[in-house]
Amino acid sequence: MSASVDDMITSLTHAYMALASHVHKVGVYLVPTVVLLSQAERWRGQAEKLGLSKAARTRLEWFIWHQEHGKDVSFTARHFGISRQCFHEWSKRFDRKNLRLLEDRSRAPTHVRQKEISIVEEGRIIELRKAHIRWGKVKIAVLYKNIYGTSISSWKVQYTVSKYNLYYHPKKNQQTQARRKRSKEKRRITTLSKKPFPGYLIALDTIVLWIRGQKRYVFTVIDTVSKIAFARMYTTKSSKNAADFIKRFVYLLDNEVWNAGHDNGSEFHKYFQSAIAELGLGDYWSRVRTPTDNPMNERFNRTLQDEFIALGHLTEDTERFNGDLLSWLIEYNFVRPHQSLGYLTPWAYYADAAKVSPMYSSRTPLRAPGPSLL
Repeated sequence: MSASVDDMITSLTHAYMALASHVHKVGVYLVPTVVLLSQAERWRGQAEKLGLSKAARTRLEWFIWHQEHGKDVSFTARHFGISRQCFHEWSKRFDRKNLRLLEDRSRAPTHVRQKEISIVEEGRIIELRKAHIRWGKVKIAVLYKNIYGTSISSWKVQYTVSKYNLYYHPKKNQQTQARRKRSKEKRRITTLSKKPFPGYLIALDTIVLWIRGQKRYVFTVIDTVSKIAFARMYTTKSSKNAADFIKRFVYLLDNEVWNAGHDNGSEFHKYFQSAIAELGLGDYWSRVRTPTDNPMNERFNRTLQDEFIALGHLTEDTERFNGDLLSWLIEYNFVRPHQSLGYLTPWAYYADAAKVSPMYSSRTPLRAPGPSLL
């Protein structure tokens, strides 16, 4: 009997020793030991359970570091690479009991524009559209004014037609809209990581000239690194002419071109896009109404107008203009020193860069523009 008691005591002793770090003895009872987490650990645990974003957790680390290092704001700001003002701004929002306040607030405007079309206008448009299902929005807007004596914008007509699906072929229209959404989205020039190699990015633009009541279009292009440039006058600003133009320049650079950047003009669609695909170039668009996305070409356009067009070479005769322009381009690329290139010519800079550029494993000598480019 005593042996059984001794065995039981021994077993209980071993069990107590195993649980010693988790329990403590109070009289004859074993009570669980409560270990309190540090404030930093509690905050991090709350952040994980709340599913805070990475940005909010980073801000939480600011305050943990601040608490653990003497509450020195300057030291904390330097450690995390933020300004003291930034830390103080978030400190005003920081609440130990509500860590969600560390999340970014919505930047949506408090007051948004409301639709400016009334129920009465919608009803009238619906009636007119149903009566003239094949008419366009502008015609319906004109009819609206003739009948009701007040003007209405074509946008309101289009909005109402889209809202109530008032199309002659609703299913066909849906297919058209879906096809447009599937079409290639424009890649903006700001997404391209630029590299200092000739031919990596060429910039295109178009100059519109009025000459004795006639319009002429001068397509321009420049290599953004070597500053080698080309230009040519056309009678129309069509995508076919844009395609012809870029093929000439790529030929001029012996096909050593990787990406093309340009604005959102109509000439850079359709056939131009086909040429881009044929040449295997990356295609990048400037942001709308942002000429600063194409500064190299804007500067070349100014040089072209100041040093060539303004000096007596303005003529609507495209053959004569392009012949004179070719001579000027040869001088511009092979003779004229450029300050931005350390007073080298574009061709000299291009040739030197080709020797060290890892993107140019083999090359053929660049040729001066010849009769084939006229």
